[in-house]
Amino acid sequence: MVSFSIRSSVQLIPNPSFARGDSEESPEKVPCRLPRKTAADSRRFMADQTNSTEMLTPAGIPQPRQFPTKGEPVIHQVNWVGLKTLYMKEVRRFFKVQTQTIWAPAITTLLFLVIFTVALGRGGREILGVNFATFVAPGLIVMGMMQNAFANASFSFLSGKIQGTIIDFLMPPLSEGELMLAMVAAAVTRAVLVGLALCAAMLLWPGVDLSVAHPWAVVWFGLMGSVFLALLGFISSIWAEKFDHNAAVTNFVIAPLSLLSGTFYVIDRLAPAFQAVSRANPFFYIISGFRFGFLGQSDIGDTNMAVLHSAIGIGVVNAVLAFVVYRVLRSGWKLKG
Repeated sequence: MVSFSIRSSVQLIPNPSFARGDSEESPEKVPCRLPRKTAADSRRFMADQTNSTEMLTPAGIPQPRQFPTKGEPVIHQVNWVGLKTLYMKEVRRFFKVQTQTIWAPAITTLLFLVIFTVALGRGGREILGVNFATFVAPGLIVMGMMQNAFANASFSFLSGKIQGTIIDFLMPPLSEGELMLAMVAAAVTRAVLVGLALCAAMLLWPGVDLSVAHPWAVVWFGLMGSVFLALLGFISSIWAEKFDHNAAVTNFVIAPLSLLSGTFYVIDRLAPAFQAVSRANPFFYIISGFRFGFLGQSDIGDTNMAVLHSAIGIGVVNAVLAFVVYRVLRSGWKLKG
């Protein structure tokens, strides 16, 4: 007699049709009743099912399935799928309103170039050996990039807190580092797009020369400046409880630091006290370093080594700020409870 097992019922059912040719007994004498089984047999057969809550030891003794400890992550490596999904979600969010998030900032910043060039750039005025429009253009580009990186990182998280959708950021299986990386990367993406739009617009203005002297400085200071403001915007959105709080940071901190950072002038012409204040402003090193990439000259110092030290310094500042944001996210301050 041949028996076969059906996985869904885990019962051994004798099949008399196979027994007719192999068994010496007549078909009428072949038993057709189901075999008796105990509870232990059922557990043994069901232990290999995917929805079973019991596992078998090597000795065949059933034991409860071990679930992860509460709070212990199931994904122990980087969740690249979740990170990419959140990044793409943030990019699509600002791209749906690209007229407001990309093109409008480019036009607004271009107006600064037009106004200051017409008002102050007449008569062949030169700064650092170039005409005034060429001097101002790189500073305006990186200033627009930084301001939009701050706006993107601060708005998304804060709107989630106010609208009650913050759970969409906190519930997915993303670590604090992955959440921060996706949000910052999306903000930097917007900053780069604004910078490219500004470059294209300023090339149309007569007298602007955007020839690149040091590509590494353009890339490094552009990206590090965007990361710096994205991290500031992220921590600002965690602290803020309404849009007024975030607007206060933008109007009373970010805007003054941007406009008083040497975008439209060199600090050598300032009084010693104001020079000291400007050198304490991190925006000054970002804007001057970015300008160095185009002009090959900077008011950071007399040598290229001073620009290199500034590049290292802004990298260290970003690393420290990223660690602070990570610890704030991990603590759940203003997010949980």
